Amino acid sequence: MPKICHALGLHMHQPLGNLNLLLDTNRWEAQQILLAYERPIHFLKRYGDKAKVHFGFSGTLLEQFLDPSIQQKSQDILDLGRMLEAYKQLSNIELVGMGYFHPVFPIIPKEDWEEQLWLHRQCIEKVFGRRPKGFFPPEMGFTMEMIPYLVEAGYSYVIVDSAHIRRQDGQPASPYQGYLAEWKGKSIAIVPRERDLSNAQQSGMDPVWFMGEAKNKTKSCASPVLITTWTDGENGGWFRNLSDSANFWGYFFSPYLEKIEAQGDIELVFLADYLEQHPPTEKVHVQTGAWNVGSTSGYDFSQWTGSQSQKQALEAIYRLSAKYWEKAKEQPAHSEPEYTRKLQEMRKLLLQSETSCYLFWGSRGFLSFMN
Repeated sequence: MPKICHALGLHMHQPLGNLNLLLDTNRWEAQQILLAYERPIHFLKRYGDKAKVHFGFSGTLLEQFLDPSIQQKSQDILDLGRMLEAYKQLSNIELVGMGYFHPVFPIIPKEDWEEQLWLHRQCIEKVFGRRPKGFFPPEMGFTMEMIPYLVEAGYSYVIVDSAHIRRQDGQPASPYQGYLAEWKGKSIAIVPRERDLSNAQQSGMDPVWFMGEAKNKTKSCASPVLITTWTDGENGGWFRNLSDSANFWGYFFSPYLEKIEAQGDIELVFLADYLEQHPPTEKVHVQTGAWNVGSTSGYDFSQWTGSQSQKQALEAIYRLSAKYWEKAKEQPAHSEPEYTRKLQEMRKLLLQSETSCYLFWGSRGFLSFMN
């Protein structure tokens, strides 16, 4: 039986304005969500170096955590500033990058990719005092064309959905190892997100079942095996449940750590360390796609681009992006502070409009934002 290295990741995100809205209109839901962000700290402190977890915090979520008005509104639930400081002090987490406003990169203008990447990287460094090593594409929306941008932004690996990885002969690649992908002379390590076990992590699972399933799926693989599971960390009753006897951290994570320590054939790992110790050599091609959301397959972007209102929203985004870049090139001829201020405001609104949630929610999300 091969040694199993388990990379466990959690994705944390709220579009701008959502926490404020929930605190004003549905404090019970706001409380569940906010405590889901704080809960990992208690378990990670308890288990120390035995507990290794990857976290991705979107820029818009961190912006809301740092907002004084949101901090004041939520102070009866938790101290957001203290929570961020606690995460900053944890040595047993690995932070990953995203796009600041959580865009689905393959469907937004390429001209906006670089700023989405750098704004988020700078935000992570400012809030946590460390650089993110890997990259988790929002909604796992990935295309090979992103590779040079990711390398330029300083990322050494990217997590992609295992369903989209193809070997050189076109056959599906095993989801239990790392790979290399190259585009225009730039290469990056590819980490497959194991889709089935990630679905279980999102919906709820027993540690004994997970360990048995992981061993059964990888019994014919060469050692060491890499299993990467990655899900939202605050969505669904499994993560929001206030009772530790019935949520991810108390029902699964805590007994899981006890069992893997006792048995010794599975260990939690950081991806940066694992890839350094076991550098991938096999090259693959990653088909353009996303992760599976609800009943969707992730083989296209229909959940963000399928409806007429979504198509209209994307057309508006491309028009606004083109207009911005046209005005930006004209800026040297307009040195007035007011012109510069308005151009910067336009830029932020454009990047914010690319948030995946607005497109996912359709007309009630994006068009209301545009108005």
